[in-house]
Order: sequence, then C-alpha cells, then structure tokens
Amino acid sequence: MSRILVLIFCLLLGLGLVPGYAQDPRLAQQYLKNGEYEKAESMYQSLYQKNPQIEVYFSNYLECLISLRKTDEAESLIKKEIDRRPKDCMLYAQYGAFLEKTNQAEKSEKQYEKALQNLSTDLVTVYQLSNFFINQNKFELAISTIEKAQKTNGTHGDFQTLLADLYRKKGDYKKMLENYLLGLKSGVISADNLQNLLVVYLPKDLYPELQTHLYAELEKNPELISYMELLAWSFIQNKDYFQALRQYKAIDAQLQENGNRVYNLSHVAMQDGDYKTAIDGFTYLKNKGNGETFYLDAVRQTLICKRKLVVEKNNYNQGDLVSLESEYEQFRKDYGTSRMAAQLIIEYAELEARYLRNVEKAISILEELIKQAAVDPQTKAEAKLDLADYYLITGERWEATLLYSQVDKDFLEDQLGESARFRNARLSYFAGDFAWAQEQFDILKQATSKLISNDAIDLSVFILDNLAKDTLGEALQLYASAELKVFQNQYDEALNILDSIQYVNVENTLEDDVWYLQGRIFDKQQKTKEALAKYEKILEKYKDDIRADNALWEMAKIYDYQLEDKAKAKELYEKLFIDFSGSILAVEARKRFRTLRGDPVQ
Repeated sequence: MSRILVLIFCLLLGLGLVPGYAQDPRLAQQYLKNGEYEKAESMYQSLYQKNPQIEVYFSNYLECLISLRKTDEAESLIKKEIDRRPKDCMLYAQYGAFLEKTNQAEKSEKQYEKALQNLSTDLVTVYQLSNFFINQNKFELAISTIEKAQKTNGTHGDFQTLLADLYRKKGDYKKMLENYLLGLKSGVISADNLQNLLVVYLPKDLYPELQTHLYAELEKNPELISYMELLAWSFIQNKDYFQALRQYKAIDAQLQENGNRVYNLSHVAMQDGDYKTAIDGFTYLKNKGNGETFYLDAVRQTLICKRKLVVEKNNYNQGDLVSLESEYEQFRKDYGTSRMAAQLIIEYAELEARYLRNVEKAISILEELIKQAAVDPQTKAEAKLDLADYYLITGERWEATLLYSQVDKDFLEDQLGESARFRNARLSYFAGDFAWAQEQFDILKQATSKLISNDAIDLSVFILDNLAKDTLGEALQLYASAELKVFQNQYDEALNILDSIQYVNVENTLEDDVWYLQGRIFDKQQKTKEALAKYEKILEKYKDDIRADNALWEMAKIYDYQLEDKAKAKELYEKLFIDFSGSILAVEARKRFRTLRGDPVQ
C-alpha cells in the first residue's frame, strides 16, 4: 500500500498537482530576494547540482554562499566552475569580485585581467561583462572591456554611447565628448538627443572644450552639417548669438536653404536684446534679394532692431539717427502706408519727434497715415494717440485732448481707450488740474493693462501724498511742469524748474522725486555718470520709498546696455526682484537676470 501511495505522489508531482518545493526556482528566487539565504542556499544547491549548465543557478548559489560567509565553499564552487568552463570571462570577473570582498585585492586584479583576456567577440558577452563591471562601480574595467571589443570587433555604433556614459561616470568629460561626437558622426545619436544629454551632463565651463572638438573636426571635414549645427547650438546656450549666426550662415550657404535657420536665430537674438547680431542676420536675409521667403520681414525687422538700439539701449549718436531716418524714409517710399507698413510708419514718426526733434515732420507723417483707407481702425487709433502726444509737444493742448477723446470714445472697452483716458488725465496733471486728474487715475487703477493700472496708481498716490503735505500744491505744480518739459524734449528748462522746487518745498518732500526725474533727464541726454549719481542718492537716502525700485531699474539698464558691465547689472536686477518683489519691475528684472546669468536656451 505504501509503495502505491509513493507512486501516486510522484505522479501528482510530475503533473504539477503537488508543489515541488525542492525543485521550484521561483521559490528559491523569492527566498533570495527576501534575504532568507539558508533556505535559498539549500534549494539552489540542489538546482545547480542537477542543472550545472544553467548560469543563474550557479550565480545565485554563489551569492547565497557569500552572504552566509561560507567563503571556502564559495571559492571552491567558483574554481570548480572555472575548471569546467575555463574560457568563460564572466567566471573570472565573479571570482575577482569574490576575492575583493574577502580583502584579497591583489588576487582580485589578476582575475579581472583574466576576465579581459578571455573576453570573446560575442557582443552579448561584451555587454554582459561591461555591465558586470558597471554594477561593481569599476568604470575603468568596463571601459577596457568595450575598448578591447572595439579592437577585435571593429567600431560598433552602440559602443560610442556606452563609452561616453562610462567616461561621464568616471568624470572624464573630454573623453565623454569625443565618444558622443563619434556617435553623432556615425548616426547612432541624433543631434536632438545629444543636445539633451549635453544640457544635463556637460558642465557650463566645458562648452569651450566642446567647441574646440567641433572646430578641429570641421577643419578636417567641413561638410559635417551635424557638427556645424551642434556648434551653433553650443554658442546659443551661452547666448553667443554672433558666433551661432556665423555657423547658420555657413549651413545656409552650403545647403542653399531659404534662410530659415538665420531667420529664427535672428529673432532669438532680438528677443534677448542682442540687436546688433539680429541686424546682422536680418541684413543677410535682405541681401538674398527681393522675392526670397524672408525678404520683406527681414527689411521690417532690421528697422525694428535699429530702432530698439536707440530707444531701449540709449546707445546712439546723431549719425545713427540720420542713417536710421534715411532707412525709414526709403521703407515708406517702397511700401507706402500699407497695412503691413503702418506700424513702422508710426515708429518712424516717433524717431522724428522724440529723437531728431522734428515734431512737425512727425505730425505730417501720422496725419497722412490716418487718412489712408487701407489702414485698420486700431492702427489708426494708435497713430492718433501718438499724434496727440506730438501736438502736446508743440503746445497744442486742445488738439491733443480732442484726439485722446476720439480714441476714448471709439475704443471705450479696449486698452486703447484706457490709454487715451490715461493720457488725457496726465494732460490735466501737467496743466495743474490735480483734483480732476487724480479722480481719473483712481478710476484707471482698475485698467486691464497692468502697465496703465500701475502708472495710474503711482500718479494717484503721488498727487494725494504731496497735496496732503502742501495744500497749495506749489511744489507739485512745479514738478508737473518739469515733467511736461521732459515730455516736450525741453530738458534744460525742466532741470531749471526742478532746481527751483527746493525754494518752495522746504521740507524736501519731493527730494527723491526730483532726483529721479533729474536722473531720467541726464540719461536722455546720455550723461551717464550724472544719471547714476542721482539714482544712487535715492538708494542711499530713500531706499524704502516709492522711487527706490525705479532708481534700481534705471541703474541696472545703464550698466547693462550702455556701460556693458553685465556683472554689475546682474547684481542690481537681483537686488530689485528680491528687495522689491511686489514691484511691477520685479518680473522683468528677474527675466533679464536669468538672461545675463546665461540660463540655457530651450
């Protein structure tokens, strides 16, 4: 009977209806995973003895013995397996790791050498051995594995990416670059993937090393477009748009493209304030000739950038203004007052009125533009607002207020209407009608345009604050008159009025405001030192008052664009967005700070 039961049990076991614990590799694996090494050892010993050809049984049995500190048995097992498979490089690597764990470093190195000596040409084995060394944090041995395989198998595409990653882990960035570039050259790594890798792994101070590698290779192989693209990309990361443009021009010429790369880069440079490079790029596109894809827009953008050099950077001389005037005039002759040209014509009028001091010509230009049927109502309204400003410059207050009121009526619910109401209120402020102006500014605090809203708040608070201290408003009247003179480009008269305020404002309640306006005047006159001195006085004496953030902003711009002291500019921008986080200027200061810091372009 007992023999029958044994036979039945064996039959059920064979059919899988009774658990075969001693035979189940999954259970053994679970024991090993849970750290139950004694149970796992017993099972793996049995599995290994019955199936010595299965590598995982040997490896896991060895791991159990080592974990249980049965070092003699473990070493005996490895040697036995080496005797059985003397050409298996992985066994020598495992033996080396075992010897290292048992503090036999010298012997372990010899086994690692044997592993490399017995490395086969089979790619699976190559990757297996290199991964073993990687898991042991032995990057040098992993590199030696791949490099030996290269000698015997020839260069294999994936070797470059693996070697690059190994050299990165080792901290050898030069070798990392060499292998990444070989991968790019062979097509194993795409340009986009490589750029993503470099953004993450390549330190900023090694970008020149990357550029040196690329230049050296391009001297030998000038047709390598992928290298030229990567070189341009590397310059863009460091905001060196000029050098990037050189590469894109070369690519454009070599591939006989339509200028798309140059066009996009020129826009990036323009947005980042590098107007000279942007002008260079747009001029290149202009020179391709009329009828080319980007010709017309390049003409427009060239003018826009040249104007920005004047308006934003305050970096020009009279010759620059005359040259720019000539280009605007030529543009007007070529394209008239078409819808496409209208915005530039408005800017042309601004150049005449505010920089060349030819207000009558500016008025004539805008009056002609407004008459054109092809110009859309919104653009006409913008032209009317500027035209009203220029009438005010000439002293024609009623013509100015009439035009402001027209735009207010026609665009009642639009930002143009808000701008018109603000300018009308400001006109009343200039004229000394502070009560009415203050009421309008109070209403405009709710304007949809944040800029108009903030300007309205500033002026409303300014009026209330100063009338509370000076009920007659004598000092405020003088200050408003000085602001009007600045608006009318009469800077010397404005300075004289500001100097006289001290005689009626004995308590110096307007002192920081006077210094701020004087600083702005000196800046407009390109008297940089004098402007900085006024702003510095505000920060010294009135660092917690309303003009402090404005003074910081103006100082930062001077150091940034005129003196080109980027370190000082960065310091001031940072101070502004940290110390005056609630200021409307804080957001722009942070943006410019990040640009100057060299944050990568995405």
